[in-house]
Amino acid sequence: MSSPQSQMPQAAPAWQAAPGSAPYPGGPGYTSPIPIVRTHLGNAIASEWTKIRSVRSTMWTLGVFILLVVGIGLLTGIVVSSSSSSSDLSGQNALSLGFFGLLLGSMCIITLGVLTTASEYGTGMIRTTMVACPSRGRVLVAKAIVFFLVAFVVTLVAGSLVAFLHVAMLEGNGAEDPTGGEWLKATVGISLYIALLGLLSLLVGSIIRHSAGAITIMIGAVLAPLVIALFMFSESLQGVRDALFEYSIPNQLSVFYANSLSQSGPSGWDPLWIILGVTAVAFAGAFALQEKRDV
Repeated sequence: MSSPQSQMPQAAPAWQAAPGSAPYPGGPGYTSPIPIVRTHLGNAIASEWTKIRSVRSTMWTLGVFILLVVGIGLLTGIVVSSSSSSSDLSGQNALSLGFFGLLLGSMCIITLGVLTTASEYGTGMIRTTMVACPSRGRVLVAKAIVFFLVAFVVTLVAGSLVAFLHVAMLEGNGAEDPTGGEWLKATVGISLYIALLGLLSLLVGSIIRHSAGAITIMIGAVLAPLVIALFMFSESLQGVRDALFEYSIPNQLSVFYANSLSQSGPSGWDPLWIILGVTAVAFAGAFALQEKRDV
């Protein structure tokens, strides 16, 4: 005769499927009641977009960038148009005046690029990011895509606005009308270069993992070669001095306006290929280190 306990209903095994649940490889025949969705790069991009647009550092750095580019560009156009005659600007390109604002504004893009990665290591937020997305390479790619697109679009809008203002302000002062190629280099070309420069800063921030250190390295890379070259008076150092001038970042920026600081060195679209190659090497290094180091 069976005991009363044996006649009581038994609880279903823990691995038994729940009605309407999705398969889950947690045990033999077990399915999780929680729907399982495989993540992909699009999810990581959405996450990075949410982070970059929700922090105040993004609004501040991009706001100062636009203020510098548009403000200095407008001020330069007013000064040149009011103090120059038609003969003074004869044969000059009005687009070249946008160089000054973009050179200073690039510091903001560099700062934002570093903060996009290095600040997460400083606050410990990177641990949460890696828990949500264990694929470290995917996180780095998502950060790079989101930042590059933001930097490119903002620079393109600000640079194009300044270019149109300069052409309109100097139209009656003898300045030449820019050709289609000059417009392309002074808007799209310079925007791609600055966005890549910011992306390089992001990768340096990922390698260094320290905001102040990475920003110092990048600002030094922008300004130090030109400053050092200015104080190389010895004739024996002329080759080094010329190379520092020609390949300094300020000179490469000026190439997009056909206003190079030297008679030789990069020309045309060469600066874009140079920064692209350097960024690719930095990306490979950051990717390899991120896979090996702990967070």
